[in-house]
Amino acid sequence: MFWTPELAIYLEDAPWPSTKDELIDFANRTACPFQVIQNLYELDDTDELIETIEDLWPEYEEMSAGEYFYNDDDEEQYY
Repeated sequence: MFWTPELAIYLEDAPWPSTKDELIDFANRTACPFQVIQNLYELDDTDELIETIEDLWPEYEEMSAGEYFYNDDDEEQYY
């Protein structure tokens, strides 16, 4: 299982907290990429609630701080 910012962003609007099955259902209903769904299937089979995406991928909090996202609009362009 691996996560990237591009994959994790698909779960930002997930109904947190959720179980593994609820997250898989959400991913299927919202047409998440196959890799997101596959990552969710690889989670341990428990009925425990997953509180946030950081429970799946602890580094996401750092990512959401904007350190790893590149935005063309923020870059000054010189001509």
